[in-house]
Amino acid sequence: MQTTSIDTNRLHSGSLYKRPPGTHNATLTEVGQGTPMGELLRRYWQPVALARDATTTPKLIRALGEELILFRDKSGRPGLVHPRCAHRGTSLYYGKVEERGIRCCYHGWLFDVEGHCVEQPCEPGGGAHRGKVRQPWYPVRDAYDLVFAYMGPPEKIPVLPRVDALEGAGPDQKILGEQKAFASGGPAIADCNWLQYFENALDTFHVAVLHSNFSGLQFIPEMAVMPEVKWSLTAGGVKATQHRQLDDGKLFLRVTEVLSPNVRSVPDAFGKKGPVDRIEWTLPVDDTHFTTFTAGVVAKDATVIRERRVLHNGKLWEDMTEEERRLFPDDREAQVGQGPITLHSDEHLATSDQGLVMFRRLLQRQLATVAEGKNPLGVWFNEAEAVIRLEAGNFFDAQL
Repeated sequence: MQTTSIDTNRLHSGSLYKRPPGTHNATLTEVGQGTPMGELLRRYWQPVALARDATTTPKLIRALGEELILFRDKSGRPGLVHPRCAHRGTSLYYGKVEERGIRCCYHGWLFDVEGHCVEQPCEPGGGAHRGKVRQPWYPVRDAYDLVFAYMGPPEKIPVLPRVDALEGAGPDQKILGEQKAFASGGPAIADCNWLQYFENALDTFHVAVLHSNFSGLQFIPEMAVMPEVKWSLTAGGVKATQHRQLDDGKLFLRVTEVLSPNVRSVPDAFGKKGPVDRIEWTLPVDDTHFTTFTAGVVAKDATVIRERRVLHNGKLWEDMTEEERRLFPDDREAQVGQGPITLHSDEHLATSDQGLVMFRRLLQRQLATVAEGKNPLGVWFNEAEAVIRLEAGNFFDAQL
C-alpha cells in the first residue's frame, strides 16, 4: 500500500488544535458603570429614546447596561428614573403618570421628573418627611426629535450641544428622529457590541466589496469604485476622505466622519450631494447589544429619514430567508457575525484598517483623559461653544 508523507511543519503551522482562546479589548467595549468606556460615554448627553416614545405610558428602556423607566408627565416634561420605587422596590413600569410625575402602583408614592417625592398618600398629612426621599433619576432633555439623557457624574454635567447640520431646516422641512440598529432593517436593537458596528464607518473599503461585488450592487454604481482613502484626525475625532475616479474624468469626493466617543456622520449612499444633513449616535444598550439614534432634516411630510434599501431580489432584509442572508450578507451579517464581542486578539489588521486603528487610539487617549479627572473631547460647559460641527458629505463635482 502506497503511503503519502506528511509535511509536519506545514501541518503544525496555523493548526486550530490547542489554539488559545481569543480575548476582546474590554477597555474599549464594556460600558457598565465604573468601566473606562462606560465612564467616558457617561460624560456626554446620550439619546435614549425618540421624543414620541416618551409618553404618559411608562416605558422600560436599557442604556449603557442600566434598566430605566422613561415617561413624560402630563405637563409635558420627560423623566428618566430607576425602575425600583424608593419606597419598597416595586417597578415603576406599573406606575401611573400624572400631572406632577409618576405614581407607584403599590402605595401611591408620587415622584416628579427629578425624583422628588411629592406625595405619600398612606402617610399622615400626605408624608411629612417626603422631602427626605429621592427616587434615583437622570437629567433628560428634548432635542432634535430625540430624548437625551446625561448619565454621568452630576458635578460634570455639560451643555447639551447643538448640531450645525440640523440648524438650517427650511419652512418646508422638519427634524425627524429615527431608531434603528442597521439601515438595512431588522430589529432596532442588534445583538453585538457597539464598537464593531460604530467603527465600520471608517472601514471605507468594505463598501466596494460587501455592498458592491460580493452581495450585488446595493448603492449607486459610483460607490462600487475602489477608493483612494486618507484618514486624518479632526478637532473631535477621525475623518475618512475618499476619492473615487469616475469614467468621465471627475472625482467623487466622499467624506465620512466619526466623533469621539460614539457619533457618526455617514453621507447618503445613494448619491445625495452636498454636506450631510443628518447625524447618528450609536448607543450601547449593554456590552453585547446596541441601537442607533439618528436625527435628520427631512421634508415636512416625510416619515423616514431615508428609505430602507432593497438588499436582494426586490426584498428588504426582514423579507429575506436565512439562506438568502447567507448568500447576500449585509452590514448586519458582517458585524453580528463577529460574535457578541469580537475577539480583538485574533485580528490581523492591515493598511486598509488605518482609520479604525486611528480611532481606537483616540478613544484610548480620551479614556486616559477622563481617568485623570479632565474633560474629554466634545464636552462643553458654555452654550456659545457647544456646537457639533460636521465635515462629512458627498461632492461629485471635484475636478482632477
